[in-house]
Amino acid sequence: MSIRDRADLVQPGESTEPDEAAGWTAAVRRRLVRELPPDTMLPDTQPKYVASWIYVFGVLTLAAFLVVLGSGAVLAIQGPSWWHTSDIGHFFNSLHLWSVELFMAFMVIHLWGKFFMAAWRGRRALTWITGAVAFLGSIGTAFTGYLTQQNLDSQWIAVQSKDALNAVGIGAYFSPMNFGQMLMWHIVLLPAFVGILVVLHVLMVRRRGVVPPLPLRDRPAEAEPGTASEAGREAEAAETEEQP
Repeated sequence: MSIRDRADLVQPGESTEPDEAAGWTAAVRRRLVRELPPDTMLPDTQPKYVASWIYVFGVLTLAAFLVVLGSGAVLAIQGPSWWHTSDIGHFFNSLHLWSVELFMAFMVIHLWGKFFMAAWRGRRALTWITGAVAFLGSIGTAFTGYLTQQNLDSQWIAVQSKDALNAVGIGAYFSPMNFGQMLMWHIVLLPAFVGILVVLHVLMVRRRGVVPPLPLRDRPAEAEPGTASEAGREAEAAETEEQP
């Protein structure tokens, strides 16, 4: 059917353009393609300054987070008593613990590295905020994880934190002595919160691109071709031209 034949079938006020289809699904599709273009979401090239080691810790944080989710899912399926009585349970419990340790370590390095790089430059403020809030949510997730170990360590932490939370008036809503409540916070609510923020953070990084290094403005001499300072100046100039 040609465009002319199709025009005879549409109602007055409707668009006859194929790429301007009506309906909320078409509107959402156009918005997603405009805001998250495929070539930006899945690039096949990166700027040369990404070769610096400071850009590695974001990917390491994501990798550790995936191991945390996978090992935690196995522990949740088998139940709390399994990781205390089974050799395989001990292995997955240890895998979960050490992946959390690496996740927090990589995230702290990533957070401080981007702070000193002023990663909110180039309209990336919301990207920085989602990363910082995800870090705070990860602290709460790790805290509730300690409370669900069901050993003397977790009991001591629960008793001490109970007094602190009661002192600020939230003990009636968030009780560390309630194992069932802490378990649900640890395996459902807080991981979902952190996971959503991580996905949003990655999408924003893909949309705006990774932040370039700060240019060395205090050097009178020009940077040598191919150095990090030259790359930072070129990236800073390119971003300045792109901003409205």
